[in-house]
Amino acid sequence: MSFLLPKLSSKREVDQAIKTVAEKVLVLRFGRDNDAVCLQLDDILAKTSHDLSKMAVIYLVDVNKVPVYTQYFDISYIPSTVFFFNGQHMKVDYGSPDHTKFVGSFKTKQDFIDLIEVIYRGAMRGKLIVRSPIDPSNIPKYDLLYQGI
Repeated sequence: MSFLLPKLSSKREVDQAIKTVAEKVLVLRFGRDNDAVCLQLDDILAKTSHDLSKMAVIYLVDVNKVPVYTQYFDISYIPSTVFFFNGQHMKVDYGSPDHTKFVGSFKTKQDFIDLIEVIYRGAMRGKLIVRSPIDPSNIPKYDLLYQGI
């Protein structure tokens, strides 16, 4: 389903998207088009993009084509989803050590819709970090690579 969503293939395109998307949540999915988990996530993103069109804009970013952002956001697991609002990086407390990105695929479409709604409402109130509405059992668990350094 990744062919249904627009792709950003350079640093300049990602910069432009971050700067120009206004009054909506910018969703950047970092991953690869041929990865099974990325395809699962892309399916959820594609199915919800129309429903969320008033609140969010969704783009796919290939980690191999934009290594600057891959390194900047410390994307070591794919897919990773990063959120912005009016050029500001939005953080979400998932109950995990990393609040900067969502790692893995969402279990259901409703989980993603709920998350976008919470980010949008929080951002409209001026918050830079919001608490995740997703059931903790639906959030993939992983260990940070730099933990304990």
